[in-house]
Amino acid sequence: MDNENVLPLIIMLVAVFLCAVLVLLERRNTKRVMKTLGRMLDYAIDGSFTEHTFDESLLSAVESRLYRYLTTSAVSARNLTAEKEKIKELLADISHQTKTPIANILLYAQLLEEQNLPEESAACLTALRGQAEKLSFLIASLVKLSRLETGVITLRPVSNAIAPMLEEAAKQFAPKAAQKKIQMTVNATDARAVFDYKWTTEALCNLLDNAVKYTPSGGSIRLSVEGYELFCRVDVADTGIGISEAEQAKVFSRFYRSQTVSEQDGAGIGLYLTRQILAGQEGYVKVSSVPGHGSIFSIFLPRQA
Repeated sequence: MDNENVLPLIIMLVAVFLCAVLVLLERRNTKRVMKTLGRMLDYAIDGSFTEHTFDESLLSAVESRLYRYLTTSAVSARNLTAEKEKIKELLADISHQTKTPIANILLYAQLLEEQNLPEESAACLTALRGQAEKLSFLIASLVKLSRLETGVITLRPVSNAIAPMLEEAAKQFAPKAAQKKIQMTVNATDARAVFDYKWTTEALCNLLDNAVKYTPSGGSIRLSVEGYELFCRVDVADTGIGISEAEQAKVFSRFYRSQTVSEQDGAGIGLYLTRQILAGQEGYVKVSSVPGHGSIFSIFLPRQA
């Protein structure tokens, strides 16, 4: 092979070798940078991150920006905690300051109802008492909702039998159902699930309250339980007015009130509160309904923690 053919071959081999060296060096540098970034993120996760490199390299700039971001996040977290404490105090003040005046209004209304009042005055007094009760319920619901949303109230789900909760909720609404001649039945069950007994009972009572409210006289309400591998489903089925398909996705929104029930008492909080309670313990709620043929509200509770 003559020199004219050897020289280009040597140049090509040297070029290939230099390219291979550059690729290896670049891969090595990239690997070192990734390890450094991974180490920085590990420090950030466990809260021990500090700046170590003080030069003008790109990695140092990233480290500096990450340090500033984490510092800002820590300040924001402290501010958020302080805001939650302020909200907690505000809710306590609202609950305390309004409880006594409303209780007094209801007491005086009850005392006046025992007097011989003119018919017109008695009607006004009945309306006053009803509005005071509505205001008391609204404030209590808002306080509960705010406590849940701000994390003031902590749900503690544990394994519980479902039957006692159904019986307690049904017993609470039995008088209202009897007044409207609504037949309420509770199917027997030995199912267990993981839930916070107190707050889940409240969620179930919200569903029963709506069922009694929107079921006409002579209707029926049935509570039943269906077990699955991962969840237990608690159904509240009624023969009420039903909900249109377009509104079924809206009824769980805060303060939503359908035009079809605008004349009924309510604040549009109960279903939203129910959804929040269940979401806080890995559960959920859904509805199936046909207008004029009743509704089935289903609570899904996890069977295991």
